[in-house]
Amino acid sequence: MNIFARFAQDESGATAIEYGLIAALISVVIITAVTLLGNNLTTVFNNIAGALVPPTGGSTTTTP
Repeated sequence: MNIFARFAQDESGATAIEYGLIAALISVVIITAVTLLGNNLTTVFNNIAGALVPPTGGSTTTTP
């Protein structure tokens, strides 16, 4: 009976679960932010690439 009483009063497992839930929440926030930022950056770079005008005349090769 003493073992069950100690087990019922032990809160170390609850603390570990709380830390696990906090870590999971932070992970979800980071993944969401990176996904949204990545999509916005893709749009920005596509707009920049579309606005660039290729040079006219001259050589099309580059020298190292």
